[in-house]
Amino acid sequence: MKIISEKYPFESHYAPIKGHKIHYIEEGKGSPILFLHGVPTWSYLWRNIIPGLSSSGRCIAPDLIGFGLSDKPEIDYTIFDHIDYIEAFIERLHLENITLVMHGWGSVIGFHYAMRHPENVKGLVFMEGHIRPVIERDMVALPVQERSSILHHEAGKDIIINSNYYVNKSIPMGTMRKLSKDELAYYQKPFEEPGAGKPIWQFLQDLPTSNKKTPVVELIEVYSKKLQTSDIPKLMLYGFPGFNTTIETVAWAREHFNQLTVVEIEDTLHYIPESQPDEVSKTIRDWLLQITD
Repeated sequence: MKIISEKYPFESHYAPIKGHKIHYIEEGKGSPILFLHGVPTWSYLWRNIIPGLSSSGRCIAPDLIGFGLSDKPEIDYTIFDHIDYIEAFIERLHLENITLVMHGWGSVIGFHYAMRHPENVKGLVFMEGHIRPVIERDMVALPVQERSSILHHEAGKDIIINSNYYVNKSIPMGTMRKLSKDELAYYQKPFEEPGAGKPIWQFLQDLPTSNKKTPVVELIEVYSKKLQTSDIPKLMLYGFPGFNTTIETVAWAREHFNQLTVVEIEDTLHYIPESQPDEVSKTIRDWLLQITD
């Protein structure tokens, strides 16, 4: 594995969306490959993935509203807000025949879009994705259960919203290799100002971790059923050992999804693009050649 880049050597672009600016990076030409990050990351997550895929298509990685270098307006930051902003972003950039590459919470946005606009989606690549609602605690790994128990409650609200506590705990814990001081600083920077962690707090409220019926659970249920009958090609990158994606979840996906390719990537934990970027890039690149032929 080559040395992980600490830098962010991309030109910044901004798209006006719903009265605010969405920051994004772009490399390459051809059919769009849209990268959707999870929480608490931003487009920096893809810095070592995009160079290996820029010859395969037009790689575009936006920062979700409230994350990275995107604006941080006074909104609720529910998953439905993120869905609205990303759908408007896709329309603004006139993206067609999209391959969605999704990590973590970004998969909820991407799967929802794909099942609402299947005619505009070429393929689905997902890692640590939310392919079905979590209705039992043991459907996710122990670290996720512990995170939910500690951070979901009101007592943790101030520390999540007004500090980098979640970044400092989540990213190092979920990455197999040790991040450098500079790398961690890139992840910390978007949340340095007091109150900047509001999107993280809302994510923890939305995150389904029990059998409680919520609007987010219903959202996932709807697109999960459609995914099970969809013929859109799908690539599931199973990071071992996974956090959101357990062995049981992989087995469920194999049984229920059409047009599914599963590739195990060892020594990754949750942040697969940080742990094994070379292998991720090569796997996606090879798979894109297969579905294009």
